[in-house]
This record gives sequence, C-alpha cells and structure tokens, in this order.
Amino acid sequence: MDEGRPIFVQLAELIENDILSGALAEETQVPSTNEFAAFHRINPATAGKGVNLLVDAGILYKKRGIGMFVAEGSRARIVDGRRTRFERDFLAPLIDEAAKLGIGTQQLADMIRSTTTEQKGTGA
Repeated sequence: MDEGRPIFVQLAELIENDILSGALAEETQVPSTNEFAAFHRINPATAGKGVNLLVDAGILYKKRGIGMFVAEGSRARIVDGRRTRFERDFLAPLIDEAAKLGIGTQQLADMIRSTTTEQKGTGA
C-alpha cells in the first residue's frame, strides 16, 4: 500500500484492477470485508469503507445474507471513469505544458511514439 493515499481508496482501486484484469468477473462474488482486511492486514472498517466506495459507484452490489458481487457493466464503468480521470489528470496538463513550450500536436504525438518505442526496446 502507498503511504500517500488513503488505504480504503487503494483497496477500491485494487478491486477495480481485479475486475479490469478479469480476476473478478461480473456477477461473481467478491471476498468479504473481513477477508480483504485479513489479506491486506488492515482494519475491517477501512476495508468496508473501500468496498462501500465501489457499492456507491455501482461497481459492486450486496445480496442480502450472501455477500458482495461484481455488478453487470462494472468493467465498462471503471474504464469510462478511469479514462475521464486520465484525460483530466494527465492529458490536459500535458497538452497545456506542451503549448507553453511551443510543442505542436504532431510533435507531441511524435514524442509519445518515440518514448513508447524506446520503452518497448528496454523491456519497460
């Protein structure tokens, strides 16, 4: 876990990552908050807070007396939300900074392609 961000937010992101990777398929049961707490060695209330974030977002839902399940369409909701945040948190500042430096759209695209090619060549 990352010290700089709330643990419950990190837990919610880990669960989302498992949904995105297919480790947790839609309509399958997820571990209980106590299981998450024991596995990650965190307080059960903290685990519950992370799970409830996903319930509030419509990613997970409760079946009374049975447990938590991954909601239908949750993968698409996660992708949409993360793309929106990616654009806001990374792309918009990148484009703003490029404009300040006089880097045009085509040059920026070329820089991204070049960097991607270099990373692939190093195994990164």
